[in-house]
Amino acid sequence: MGDIFVSEVMTREPVTAKPDTNLFECAKKMVRKRVGSLVLVEKKKLAGFIDESDILWAIIKKSQKDLKKIKARDISPKKIVTIRQNATIPETIAKMKKTKFERFPVVENGELVGIVTIKDILNFHPEFYPELEEFKQIREEAEKLKRMKVAKESSTGRDGICEECGATEILYRVNGMLMCESCKNAV
Repeated sequence: MGDIFVSEVMTREPVTAKPDTNLFECAKKMVRKRVGSLVLVEKKKLAGFIDESDILWAIIKKSQKDLKKIKARDISPKKIVTIRQNATIPETIAKMKKTKFERFPVVENGELVGIVTIKDILNFHPEFYPELEEFKQIREEAEKLKRMKVAKESSTGRDGICEECGATEILYRVNGMLMCESCKNAV
């Protein structure tokens, strides 16, 4: 496991876009290529990184603007977490757990050489699944804590987010938690 490197499992030709591509075109490209992210590249240099959650954020936060007017670079994080192609898979998994990111651009000497995702690792070595399952559980617990915080701000019997499953509907207070009807009945 420690002898397997990112270069052995990464996708060598990730789906890319130019930083000035508008979000509408980025979304179309992601759907056509069936990917969850785009690496923004300018002259082989990493210039940014966006994923489906960034586009959803833009739709919600900047809904008054047309997606054709927002550029990919405008929503790309300024600081991008990358990884080297000679990093081992355990190092990569540890970095994924620490940063809570599921994909990293692979960069060598400032140039993009690929992308590595959880899916790449699992396709190469399915036995890593237990470690990645732990990563998924940590992410789900973090989401649950967010839902609980939002639910505490809402009152019983009103629309909100179920602390258990995340559904948005009428909530009921059960054992100190706000839950939707189906979660309430399951308790």
